Order: sequence, then C-alpha cells, then structure tokens
Amino acid sequence: MITRTRLAAGACALLAALAAGLAFPAGASAGEPTGEDAPKVDLVLDVSGSMRTRDIDGGTRMAAAKQAFNEVLDATPEEVQLGIRTLGADYPGDDRKTGCKDTAQLYPVGPLDRTEAKTAVATLSPTGWTPIGPALLKAADDLDGGAGSKRIVLISDGEDTCAPLDPCEVAREIAAKGIGLTIDTLGLVPNTKMRQQLSCIAEATGGTYTSVEHTDELTDKVNQLVDRAADPVVTPVATEGADACAKAPTLKSGLYTDREEFGQQRWYRVDVAPGQELRASVSVGADRAVNPSYGVLLRAVTAHGREIVRGEAAGDGRTDVLSTGLRYPKAVSDEDDAPAEAVCLQVTNSFSVASGVKTTPGLPLELTVDVVDGPGDSDDVAAFGLGRGWWLLGLLVLVGFVAGLLWGWLSRWRFAIWRTN
Repeated sequence: MITRTRLAAGACALLAALAAGLAFPAGASAGEPTGEDAPKVDLVLDVSGSMRTRDIDGGTRMAAAKQAFNEVLDATPEEVQLGIRTLGADYPGDDRKTGCKDTAQLYPVGPLDRTEAKTAVATLSPTGWTPIGPALLKAADDLDGGAGSKRIVLISDGEDTCAPLDPCEVAREIAAKGIGLTIDTLGLVPNTKMRQQLSCIAEATGGTYTSVEHTDELTDKVNQLVDRAADPVVTPVATEGADACAKAPTLKSGLYTDREEFGQQRWYRVDVAPGQELRASVSVGADRAVNPSYGVLLRAVTAHGREIVRGEAAGDGRTDVLSTGLRYPKAVSDEDDAPAEAVCLQVTNSFSVASGVKTTPGLPLELTVDVVDGPGDSDDVAAFGLGRGWWLLGLLVLVGFVAGLLWGWLSRWRFAIWRTN
C-alpha cells in the first residue's frame, strides 16, 4: 500500500480521461452505462463523543448532522436505495477493543421509508470511539451485490481512534476488490490530521473530500452526493493484454480493465479507419506499497513497430493512480475502400516494490479507447500542435516584422531631429 496520497480527484477513480473529453458512441460494445440495478448509498455517521462540541452555527455537531439528514431524507430520489450506518454510537466505556467494534446499521440499505429513517436518526446521541476503519469494512458489506452505483458517504469530526487498522488502507483494499464502490468523505470543522486522513480515504476510491463548517453546507453536499449515485454507471469490461503486438486482442471503443505485473508490457490493438481519430488513456493504480519515482508509458505503434505517438506520466509516491493519454488522427485516404490501420497500444509501467511486498496479482489497469470521426484535415492537426493556426502564426510574424521596421525608422528620425536642434 502507498503510505501517502495527494490525488487531485476527481482522480480518480482509477480512471482519467483525456483532457479533450471522451464521448462513447451509442454502439460501443464495452463500458456502456448500466442502470438495471438500483443505485445504493450508505450514509456513515460519526456519533462519537466529540460530536457534542458546540461549534456549528451555535449548536452541536450532532444537531447539525441530524438536521442535514432529515433534509437529505426528504430529498432522496425514489430510485435510490439508502441506508444509514453509525460508528461510536453505542459504547460509552474506555475499553478500546470494545469501542473499536462499535459500528451498527441504523437503517438497512433498501427502499427508503422516510419516517422510519428519520425516527432512527432522532434517537442518536454522541457516545463513544471513532472506529472509521471497521465502519468502512461493514459499510462495504452493506452495499455488496448488484451492478448499480454504490457509494459510501462518511461524515466525521475526527480521525480514526482504532489504529493499527488504518482507514486509508481499508479504503485501498475496498478499491482493489473492483466492486465499483466510491467513498466520499465530509469533515466537520476539520483539523490538519483529520483532513489528511479523510482525503486519503476518498482519493483511494476516486471519491471526494469536503470540509464542512455550516449546517447548510453539510445538507447541500450530502444531497449532491446522493443525487450523484443515481447517475448511470459505466461498467468496465475485463480484458487481457498480450506480451506482443501480434498477439494483442482487438478492442473497440469502450472502457476496459486488466492487471499488469511490475515492469511488464501489455499490448492491445485498435482498428482506425482513414478519417478517424483514436483517443486512448490509461490509468495504473498502486494498490500496495510501492517505491517512489515511477512512471507509466502509453505508446501507439504501427503493426510493424514504428512509434506513432506516445503519452507518459511520472510520479513520486504521493498519488495512488498514475494516468496518461494520447490522440492519433488517421489522415483521410483518396481511396474509397482504403482499409483500416491496425494500431497497437503498448502500456508499460516502472513501478517497483520493496522486499516482502507481494507482486501478484498485477497492478489494476484501466484503459479507455475511443475511435471517433477525425478533424477535416487529420494530418494537419498534429503538425507541431498548431492545427489550422499556421496562417495566424504567419500573420503575427508579418505584423511583428512591419512594426519593427516602423519603430526603427521612427527612432532614427527622432534622433536626427534631436541632433539638428
């Protein structure tokens, strides 16, 4: 497991699309949105003793959470199955072993009975410890099953008190299972240590972290995350890359997952017809402790091994996911029946691990492939990154040249007048 994360997020997910954006065509055979199963959300609420603190809009943190939950329950979409889990709600004692098991399902994940859920929330009283790690493990079980969207929304006012079960490591383990579960975290009046821990939890699963200091902020953010769960889910398709271009599987537009061993190469093939543009991106996730200084390389090469274009990214140990992408526009052919070109995509990583860290299975890899209609003049687009801007560059050069001549003439004229006077 990586010990430090600073992923910019909306990392990730383990997926990063090209900056230009990718729009899959309706006929894509892989990575299509699936909405057959109802989206599920488990709200995980910290009910530890510190929630009695009065520093949110003149009231306690617990009062702010209850008010926000009541408004969220009223606004939850009908299609969303929602549950509520607590941590630190039942054990008031000093026994750490018992306190770190204090997590319970207050309201089961399923069709929402708003009255019953509100009644359950109203009974909560700040009590005990802050077992975030155990609560996340149980919440993942609450959401198990089905192919719909799964989201945990963790609301806490302090860091976990049950180490060595590191909640950030727990989040990475959940992400490594590949069950498509996202964890979003909200910190109530956060300090630096809590902010770092909650950020790490969110980033490990491609979720978001938000700092909250007012009741209306908490309500708005939780509502936003619950609504987001109802969005269509894109399910990646498992594939297996080859060790050489000639053996590589042919992929169509879509989202794919694979595993890549440390230092290994994975090859995939994509057919690109004249007048089309290939857009590809790859994300490799470090789901265990890796050495700093690593990189990911994505190359597009011809079937004969000539490199067309590449994308590369480097890391220094502060992120869990490393992503890069490329674009290749295939020029329009004068022949009406010109065949498509087989373009090979090569994915290489330079991750390494210390002694004792397992190297199998390989690192999780997600590959996005999109083949779209290319620009009107494909071979012009890649020319030094200027595209159709050559005429503008020429105009600017000409204007600068003329301006320089005029300025020089005026300077000499003024100097001559000065000498005469």
